[in-house]
This record gives sequence, structure tokens and C-alpha cells, in this order.
Amino acid sequence: MDTIATVLARSLAGRGGDLTLTLDPAFQGLPDTAHGGSVLAVFDALAGLPAPRALGGVYRKRVPLGVPLGLAHTHAGAAHAFTLRDADGAVLVDGRVAKAAADAEAGGGRGPRRDPLLLPPAGLHPLPVSRACFACGTDNPRGLRVQLAFDDAAVRGTWQPREPFRAPDGTLTTAALTTLLDEAAFWLGALATGESGMTTDLAVTLHRPAPFGAPVTVAGARAGVRPRPGDARYWDT
Repeated sequence: MDTIATVLARSLAGRGGDLTLTLDPAFQGLPDTAHGGSVLAVFDALAGLPAPRALGGVYRKRVPLGVPLGLAHTHAGAAHAFTLRDADGAVLVDGRVAKAAADAEAGGGRGPRRDPLLLPPAGLHPLPVSRACFACGTDNPRGLRVQLAFDDAAVRGTWQPREPFRAPDGTLTTAALTTLLDEAAFWLGALATGESGMTTDLAVTLHRPAPFGAPVTVAGARAGVRPRPGDARYWDT
């Protein structure tokens, strides 16, 4: 089977700053909509920056699958800027990838013995899964097929990478990390509001390359979820 990096690369056409992105249907999140983590991974691949780096995407409208979309790639100083548009020119996503400052976490982040969110809890409740979702879809052959769960404290899950998620340099592909984080953020918001909303602002900092093969644990504290100041339509997770 093709790797995820190969499938993403095939989604791009053109050269320079004017590109066309046609996302494979395997990258579905909500029905007929690209998973936010997959879009962010496209921006990261085009930027090609080493870690530590910060990835960001502001999602203004849903990103359709299997449809050619215009993708502009420009530079803002040392940062890479991206604008994804539909056929009518409407902006779907504004993205940015830039170097991030090194910090104490980069040399040896908190592991299961130091972070209570990563300790195996008791009394977890599994979250729903779908058939086609790139993150949790049970029938998506290219998907992660992760099973997230929740308790009173957190949304969490541990995922075992498969060979298609190995990047060309032997590390874990960025799409796996951005998708896991986006999926956890989605469920944090859904549990807080009781509604199934769309990611509107996704920010991820990659401190160092993730090794391929080791289980990956994602966790988000439910206590940190709150309405956005000044606009309660949006929730920060």
C-alpha cells in the first residue's frame, strides 16, 4: 500500500507558489469534508522546515474532497504562508508554518511517569467511530483507525502506527500527529458543548521528529475547554 506521504504528494499539482490540491477521499473527517489534520500536513510538507516548527491553520469553510482547489504558497519573512481557495475563489483555509523556539520540552518531553494525563486511567468510555473518517474510520484502509475514549478528566487514546505512516526519512509522518490532535480537540469540544462542530483554528507545535513504530498517546484535559473570550460561538480546546 502507498504511504500517506505518497498519497498527499499525489494530491498536489503545479510548481512554485501556484498549486492545485485535490485531496484523496481517504482524508475525510466530517462527511464530504477533509480532516483538518490532513490539510495541515499538506502545508507542513510544502514548507519542509525542520523541528522545532509551528503549524497553524484557520479553517473558514469546509474543505471538499476529490475537487481541485487552488493553493497559494508564499513567504512572510522566514515563515511559509498558504491560502486554500475553492473554484469560485472563496478562501477555505489560511495556513502558516514557521520555525518555533526550542524549549525545555524538546530535549525530553514529559512521559507517562510525569504527565498524569498519560497514565492509564480506569473507567474510560469509548467515543463513537465512523466508517470513513481518516482518524477513526473502521472501513478506511488508509486511515489511522484510532479509538479515542473519555472520562471525567480527559479525552485520550493510544495508537499503534502502521507501515503506511512511516515518512520517507523513517520517522512518523506529520499527518498522523496532526490528525490525532485534531480528532482529540474535536471530541473535547463536542463533549463540552453537546454539539458536533468543525475545527476552525488548529495550531500544532512539533518539537522534534517523532520516531516511527512506538505507540503514540494523545490526551487533552477537559478542564481546559472553555468558550472563546468575546465570541462564545467558538470553544478553545
